[in-house]
Amino acid sequence: MTTDHCPICGEQNKCLVGTVEQSNCWCINAGKFPDKLLELVPAESRGKKCICRKCVDTYKEV
Repeated sequence: MTTDHCPICGEQNKCLVGTVEQSNCWCINAGKFPDKLLELVPAESRGKKCICRKCVDTYKEV
């Protein structure tokens, strides 16, 4: 799996961080992700792969 895939569900994360458009990325504007959600990211992917919006939204609904 590459860095453009969510480490939780495996779908494309559509993150723009690291591109010239990064200030427009949904994750930059989403604010702080819940710590409990970040704990779901496998250790080897932490800080390397972005969580997708679907996983963030699903977690917030639970």
